[in-house]
Amino acid sequence: MDTAEDPVTLDFLFALQSRAANEPFLPKLRTFECGRTIPPPIPLIPLIPSLLSRRTTEVYIRFYGDSPTAMVASVIIRLPMLCPDLERITLEGLPRDPVIMEAVSDMLLACNRDTLRWFCVDSSLTDEAREVVFQLPDLTDLWVIIQGHSLLPPVALPNLFAIDLEYDDHLDWLQGFRGATLKNLEAVHFTSHSEKIGDFLGEFKSVALAASASATLFKFSFRTSQPWNPMYRSLLPFTQLEDLQIDFSCKNHCSSRLDDNIVIDLARAMPRLEILKLGGAPCETGGGVTVKGLIALACGCRHLSKLRIHFQTESLVEAAAGAEVPVPSGDEMVVRRQDCALTDLEVGEIPIQEGTADMVAIALLQIFPRLLNIEFIEREWENVVEIIRLTRRFSTFVQNTGKGYL
Repeated sequence: MDTAEDPVTLDFLFALQSRAANEPFLPKLRTFECGRTIPPPIPLIPLIPSLLSRRTTEVYIRFYGDSPTAMVASVIIRLPMLCPDLERITLEGLPRDPVIMEAVSDMLLACNRDTLRWFCVDSSLTDEAREVVFQLPDLTDLWVIIQGHSLLPPVALPNLFAIDLEYDDHLDWLQGFRGATLKNLEAVHFTSHSEKIGDFLGEFKSVALAASASATLFKFSFRTSQPWNPMYRSLLPFTQLEDLQIDFSCKNHCSSRLDDNIVIDLARAMPRLEILKLGGAPCETGGGVTVKGLIALACGCRHLSKLRIHFQTESLVEAAAGAEVPVPSGDEMVVRRQDCALTDLEVGEIPIQEGTADMVAIALLQIFPRLLNIEFIEREWENVVEIIRLTRRFSTFVQNTGKGYL
């Protein structure tokens, strides 16, 4: 159901109201998904219980608008009674309110713990509920919020596949994972609302290695709205990473400290990378990464398809002009750059010296021959995009005709 595209009509409301109070409207429904619960003009939220049945095992609801807290809470707390064998619960856009926290916690405590596999709820929990959710042996996916100075109980989630965790204070909650066995963990996503991030990557590395997660982790994501200087090398033991995204702010002062040495180390350690995004949209200060670091990524990460890092365009111009480029040495050079799969590059506000767009385009295509899309803010990149487009059209013509001339 999407009430934006398929509005709830009065006829539908009357049909629900005409049913017997103890008879579900859809008695065989197994999956309920409601992408929008916009209150006006018809209040959908109170009708949700009428749409669920005892056979429903998956519930996804996204709340929008200024929905009354009490109304939302009353629906949440009834879910285990209406659907006694719930396997998947996803509730997004919940009001941040103690009433909601109590309702979500009571719902969790009333759920059938033998069937619950997926608990992704945009809310914090009471101490009792937190004790339960972090010790569900069959749980595979978890999304939860940690508010304030909260500690986690000893974590026992041997089948956990993915975790999404938001926090707004210190990092002591990470210690709850010490001693845990997370041998099936493949994806982690952290969102920090704290003003001070500290050495999160170092703390995570210490806990994850102790929990045997380094060999299985394929995706790592961290997001904060604060400026931050991450210690990227803490992630080098996670050699199986395919998706690495760290997002922070460059507002007022660029906090990116990337350089060629860091990028080369990452390229050597993580040859399976498909997505690499370090920092927010690159700012106008550019960065320390030069053509040498870009070549290391192209050589060492042939599966890389999406890239966002701060880099310098001046070094690209020099390379296109024939200047000698110090190519990284070592095993990563075994892979030819032509094998690099990169198609999408996000450059943000990285500046380009006027009149050098053609040389930047040439250098980028030499490093990333399959480059197709560039996401930019700085207008000079329009010329780079156009040159790449024309170059590709010409290459296609040559391949189709077998001739090197028009």
